[in-house]
Amino acid sequence: MSKATYFHAGCPVCVDAERRFVSALDPARYEVEVVDLGRDKGRLAEAKRAGVQSVPALVIDGAPFHINFGAALSALEA
Repeated sequence: MSKATYFHAGCPVCVDAERRFVSALDPARYEVEVVDLGRDKGRLAEAKRAGVQSVPALVIDGAPFHINFGAALSALEA
């Protein structure tokens, strides 16, 4: 089973991307974790290590896919 982590900031763009894309992933193929970096800033370093530069982003098996530009990770560090 593949691992998919969806990093977002809770904004309307992120919520819409989760509804459209993340929920469409086949649960038989993907173990999905949703991480709200606006609430869980302790996971920012993990997102950076995974190559995430902005949210919303979906990381599948270690490869980051930036869905839309909602916020840079640096904006979430403040």
